[in-house]
Amino acid sequence: MMHFSASLKNINFASTESYIMNHDVLNTISPVDGRYAGATEPLRNFFSGKALILYRVRVEAAYFAALCRLPLPQLAKVPEDDLAVAERLARDFSDHDALRVKEIEAVTNHDVKAVEYFIREKISGTPLEPFSEFVHFGLTSQDINNTAMPMMVRDATVMVMIPLLETLLAKLENLAGEWSAIPMLAYTHGQPASPTHLGKEIYVFADRLKPMLEEVKGFSHSGKFGGATGNFNAHKAAYPEIDWVRFGNDFLSSALGLERQAVTTQIEHYDGWASLFSLFMRINTVLTDLNRDLWTYISMQVFTQKLKAGEVGSSAMPHKVNPIDFENSEGNLGVANALFAHLASKLPVSRLQRDLTDSTVTRTIGVPFAHTLIAWKSLMRGLDKLVVNEPHMAEVLDHHWEVLAEPIQTILRREGVRNPYEKLKELTRGNRHITREVLHAFIDTLDVPDAVKGELKALTPGNYTGYDHATLKRK
Repeated sequence: MMHFSASLKNINFASTESYIMNHDVLNTISPVDGRYAGATEPLRNFFSGKALILYRVRVEAAYFAALCRLPLPQLAKVPEDDLAVAERLARDFSDHDALRVKEIEAVTNHDVKAVEYFIREKISGTPLEPFSEFVHFGLTSQDINNTAMPMMVRDATVMVMIPLLETLLAKLENLAGEWSAIPMLAYTHGQPASPTHLGKEIYVFADRLKPMLEEVKGFSHSGKFGGATGNFNAHKAAYPEIDWVRFGNDFLSSALGLERQAVTTQIEHYDGWASLFSLFMRINTVLTDLNRDLWTYISMQVFTQKLKAGEVGSSAMPHKVNPIDFENSEGNLGVANALFAHLASKLPVSRLQRDLTDSTVTRTIGVPFAHTLIAWKSLMRGLDKLVVNEPHMAEVLDHHWEVLAEPIQTILRREGVRNPYEKLKELTRGNRHITREVLHAFIDTLDVPDAVKGELKALTPGNYTGYDHATLKRK
């Protein structure tokens, strides 16, 4: 008899305890920072509290440098070398700096103003100090938020989400190629239908994802930059001789890599985000469909799953090997899409020139990305565990010769036989006892040439599969 202690002897509890304490998984509220902290870690560089402060600092520092290079008359004497002091603020930004911003915010009770004061504090005692009033010059908070956050979303999408989706798509394409010649019974309305290829059924999802991936790659990220109500009022009042619209367009494009929304209120439209989040929802919906199909195929024994040492499938039933990765993925996709849907429908709606409801909502933008990331990784783990059960698939096909009613009646139509559909319907509909012998006996009664009878008898559930996906996708 194996003692409980012996069954756990290979577990490194010291390592496990270290992981739990280092990640503080016992004291987090959200699972994206707790249970799933390891999976979501790549997003911390873009959606954490520190990341938001850093991106705000990047915008403020870049804007100050742009004013100097314009140059405004009062800033014409700022040497280029001195501007490096401001630009290094973002490059050298540390945890200590982030904490200092939070300390200032505790006094100001305003997060963006705290960033402004932080920058002015950092350039105090440097050659830039005489020009510190031009930090945040003419701006409102949303000129910073509505540029910093789009940059965060853009960078997370480009650096984390797109590469992972490309990997997932490549995995599906590889599996489709590996399984392209494996015949399987198809099901429409949950009932046995014309056979297909396992590889083709997997490739269906790759084919759906491809254009969506291209949409994500080609998405144009934009931001708002134009003062308190979007009209550059303060800028124009202070320096009416300067074309601030051109400045804003050039600044967002060259310094921040964003397209400037031309006519806005105090905040951006958020229509771009609504489009992007809806696109992620569409991707996640396709993957939900894939998860459910794979889950069902496992329950039908089309697939078995590789075993993982030490893993438990059920607390009560030792034999269980549950499709947990696909279930985890489906659940997280649902949470992600619920949040994406709220963001997409809420953010474009704001009272008059601005209300504050977008402020609290935009702080959650990293959460649906995190649940999406968890889901995509879980799905890929599940795909890696799949083992095709070809003997079982062949056995299932051999039990469903009734699916040949379709090609037989179609060939009989070609031969001019009257009412072949009705003849096959009478023979096969609702009859689960159709065998090769039954079909061949029926074929022998047909008034067609022997060559046609031979053609019909050559059909099997295993070879009546149509084209494979490589042929189907040919242009």
